[in-house]
Amino acid sequence: MTLLEENLSFKKTPLYDRHLALQGKMVDFGGWSLPIQYTSIMAEHQHTRQKCSIFDVSHLGEIHVKGKDAFSFLQSRITNDLRKCEPYQVIYALLCNEQGFSLDDILIYRGEVDDYYLIVNAANIEKDFKELLRYATKSVQIDNRSDETACIAAQGPDSEKILETLFGFDLKKLAYYTFKQVSFESGPVWISRSGYTGEDGFELFSMVSLAPKLWDRLLNDGKKIGVLPAGLGARNTLRLEAGNPLYGHEMDEQITPLEAGLGFAVSFEKGDFVGREPLFRQKQAGLQKKLVGFKMKDKSIPRDGYLLRKGGQVIGKVTSGSFAPTLGQGIGMGLVSIGNEKIGTEIEVEVHGRTAPAEVVKRPFVPLKHKKI
Repeated sequence: MTLLEENLSFKKTPLYDRHLALQGKMVDFGGWSLPIQYTSIMAEHQHTRQKCSIFDVSHLGEIHVKGKDAFSFLQSRITNDLRKCEPYQVIYALLCNEQGFSLDDILIYRGEVDDYYLIVNAANIEKDFKELLRYATKSVQIDNRSDETACIAAQGPDSEKILETLFGFDLKKLAYYTFKQVSFESGPVWISRSGYTGEDGFELFSMVSLAPKLWDRLLNDGKKIGVLPAGLGARNTLRLEAGNPLYGHEMDEQITPLEAGLGFAVSFEKGDFVGREPLFRQKQAGLQKKLVGFKMKDKSIPRDGYLLRKGGQVIGKVTSGSFAPTLGQGIGMGLVSIGNEKIGTEIEVEVHGRTAPAEVVKRPFVPLKHKKI
């Protein structure tokens, strides 16, 4: 037993015992004990791209917002335009502070009228919950359902076929960023066509008591048809190849959504929201820094925090960097000063005291395979 396993201060998901039984290598992830890998990051990454992997993402937070003013409340709090989100659709947005900096990036699941679930990053659950309460009116009810909810992601090109085979779910007409309620073991499960890997895939939200049974069905019965578990390591390399941002890296309380390249999730036309004015001023004045993607031109591997240079001058830093298993080379994302963001720009990454050549490229690094209906 490792020190991590003995440390009771770490939070555990409902699938913690399953990870130990699979000999998962457990690590601290934002105060949670989660598997970084079971076999190897490389093997789990490649399996997801080729077949189907399942990930325990029960550390994510779920905040329920409902009431007759739920729509207007959220519309005034998030950056995106909630009018674009119909019942049983999902929309990506950010929570900002009054200065326009990013408090969190979130997914909003819209249920029936005046009923919404916000999926938030694990490290930000309490912060987001308090921030929402700070702006709430009496006609809006906000509940933190994170401790009651579990989530398993099934990702990969075979995920639709496998879920239909194992559970009998009809998923062929479920479009990307939509969801529906299904039944498993007489309990409700929300299944959405969504994920963080760039592959076609699904996320299954359930009550905590159902999660181990869902996991066991997926893993035990699914092994015969291509299902394997994957950990945080592969989830990170997969999301990086897909060009997906990670809170605490590509965005935080010192980075605005516009600087992070998330302007598509900021609607200035919808009306006022927290952070709108400073964001609008920033857009009008022009950005001073911007997120870019880059590929290494040698065998060097960029890592988070490495300095980015051009002509000997520091122009920014790496926000996320790794070896990309699909591409067979080092890739990364970084914030650079304006003037260095154009595709094809030659830059250098400072690696262990030396500079390694790299080139600014378009994101995503690999083609996205989200299924369009």
